[in-house]
Amino acid sequence: MSDKNTFPFMQVDAFTDRALGGNPCAVVFDADTLDDGMRQSIAQEMNLSETAFVQRAASADAGARYFTPDQEIPLAGHPTIATVFALFESGRLTLDGPITRISLELKVGPIDVDVHARDGRAERIVMSQMRPQFLATYDARELLPVFGLTADDAMPGTQPQTVSTGTPQLMIPLKDHEALRRVRIDVDAYAALYESGDFFSPHTFTLGGATDAGATFARHVGALPGGAEDPFTGSATGGMAAYLWHYDLVDSPTFIAEQGHWMGRPGKATVEVVGARDAIETVKVGGEAVTVVRGELDLTRVG
Repeated sequence: MSDKNTFPFMQVDAFTDRALGGNPCAVVFDADTLDDGMRQSIAQEMNLSETAFVQRAASADAGARYFTPDQEIPLAGHPTIATVFALFESGRLTLDGPITRISLELKVGPIDVDVHARDGRAERIVMSQMRPQFLATYDARELLPVFGLTADDAMPGTQPQTVSTGTPQLMIPLKDHEALRRVRIDVDAYAALYESGDFFSPHTFTLGGATDAGATFARHVGALPGGAEDPFTGSATGGMAAYLWHYDLVDSPTFIAEQGHWMGRPGKATVEVVGARDAIETVKVGGEAVTVVRGELDLTRVG
């Protein structure tokens, strides 16, 4: 580290318009001097599903890297919403009309982000995720017991599959809300599955929202230590949208995705799949955000 041992940060709730909803993310600014080990330690200290570290970019308006409490993740949704919101909220970037487009350099490369403004403030952040890759498929009869379910709980006519729009997520479509509510990870069985799998984390979901506004409802378990549940996952929402559109499971490429309601942290995202079902170009995932903490990280006495 350099002689600079203090770092400004914000904690932002993403995919919500109300504080203490959605998914919280710590955004650490001016993080260029922090090495990967220190970033990982800070993410453990924050103890949130992800912590974002803002840094200079080689060929974009800003750069960021995202860490969970135990590893780096190449692309993530709620940290992107939180990071871009924090950059504008703190004045580090400035708006240029009703919609401002910026480029954000992530571990997987640069992505486009559109910032929709109202009354001179950033209101909704929309990220364009990577072109989806459809990876390994899984047998529901073998997979679903890992999540406390049986093959009868699968969405009819579907097969679990890893989809990546920047981060590989295992898509597990379920038949209804009742099946979704019964999801419980068998920690030992999941550890074996993860070791042999091709995904970062699993995403269980079904058609029909938690509210009348939603077209989908999801639970994301397995990404955090001990099988803890993540309130809202934007990258997995992108993979889910690509899966649903590609396999003709939704009529419209635009819809509202909901998550977190059963955890007491309701969140929602606008979703737009761009491209034909067999030639998806990108998935746009957008949401609002609220700042809940502004502070300074003091690392003077580290090491």
